[in-house]
Amino acid sequence: MSALASVIRARARREVGPPFRPGPPEVVLAYPSAYRAGMSSLGYQVVLARLRAAGIAAERCFLPDDVAGHERSRTPPMSEESLTPLGRFRVIGVSLAYELELAGLITLLRLAGIPPLRRDRGPDHPRILLGGPLTFSNPLPAAPFVDAMLIGEADGTCVPAFQAAFDDREAWLDAVAALPGGYVPERHGEALPPVAQADDALLPAASCILTPDTELSSMFLIEGERGCHRTCTFCVMRRSTNGGMRRVPAETLIERVPADVHKVGLVGAAISDHPELVPLLEALVGRGHQVSLSSLRADRIARKPRIAELLRQSGARSLTVASDAASERLRKDIEKGTTEAHLRACADVARELRFETLKVYMMLGVPGETDDDVDELVRFSLELSARTRVSLGVAPFVAKRNTPLDGVPFAGIKLVDSRLRRLTRGLRGRVEVKPTSARWAWVEWCLAQGGWAAGEAALAAVDAGGRFSDWQAAFRVVEEVA
Repeated sequence: MSALASVIRARARREVGPPFRPGPPEVVLAYPSAYRAGMSSLGYQVVLARLRAAGIAAERCFLPDDVAGHERSRTPPMSEESLTPLGRFRVIGVSLAYELELAGLITLLRLAGIPPLRRDRGPDHPRILLGGPLTFSNPLPAAPFVDAMLIGEADGTCVPAFQAAFDDREAWLDAVAALPGGYVPERHGEALPPVAQADDALLPAASCILTPDTELSSMFLIEGERGCHRTCTFCVMRRSTNGGMRRVPAETLIERVPADVHKVGLVGAAISDHPELVPLLEALVGRGHQVSLSSLRADRIARKPRIAELLRQSGARSLTVASDAASERLRKDIEKGTTEAHLRACADVARELRFETLKVYMMLGVPGETDDDVDELVRFSLELSARTRVSLGVAPFVAKRNTPLDGVPFAGIKLVDSRLRRLTRGLRGRVEVKPTSARWAWVEWCLAQGGWAAGEAALAAVDAGGRFSDWQAAFRVVEEVA
């Protein structure tokens, strides 16, 4: 048994969920990141559950942890259920969560012996259908690598799309193109269809397999609401996307959470805005569950500190909110709606409830930002740190398609890095700063704003070694051709 097979067998023994039932038709759901990330994806698990419920023997495959080792040993990626090499499946479904995972998709196909580009594949190669969160903004760079896509919510379209995949290829593409959100690159070019919306009767999404080997160890995820009713100009899930916030009644959520799970994650872009959140938390915490929320709005904690109290009671050690811009002025510009008063209230709640840390997420390089805004962030962060321990998670702003800020240029690697240095110097170690790379944010921006040519550039960068300099060189060629 290969080392990969041993790893797969070992983690399969730790999984909790319905047994896999083999049989035709056989498809595989591939995730272009490691198992620990893929199995933390609620959307990935929901499609898996829907296919299996429809009688499709859907297996799973992930990007190996040790890519270099697999390249040296020429061990192909294998399915979790039957250890079947990825390239032997007739149909491969791919879930793409964010732009930089495109490199993982290219690598996964290369390891499997599948030509990454659609134009280089023949009738004996697998058919590839892509969906996932990235389709809400800009999946065009992935188009050269797949046969078809499901744009937006695929809860109701994934089963018919996979069922038709075993027909004649042209008939399959006809079937996908006729579905809400169905996109066939070779027919539609770079013209994407509208983002599809699932029937609310299919909500909520929930985990079908629990495992300790994930980022969210053995946590049962359930969708408390879908979408958002707010208007933040940088966010793909703002009010204008798919009808705003669609909530699931608290009673339904309580009934769907298994009594024997310890950790429960309530998922949703605006879950802290759920009007029944407090009684929902009271019921779940009262049953002994440890509860986490995928997002917390500072204004909600300020107005309803009972939310934080219940999270602390269930075992939460940190209170996490988002500020998203360095100053009050910038937050108004991007319609964030979070004020200094809200954040002060969160700091006071964190202190009173003895949370270890108040974590605040924000962006640098927001349109219109100046050094004065960063200085305001320094001043205010120090003020918060006098109330409780504060940690800043800082990410460079990346403009996304399907938002009002679509098309805004990247602020620049040097500028973002200089603002980050200004921030850390000003805080003098009194506030923890956890930044993400400005270099890779620039790569993300190139993909977020790009089309098919950006996908070809990604292939060139990955094949050259995948270093930042390789991405720079690849995108330079795109600019020269344009």
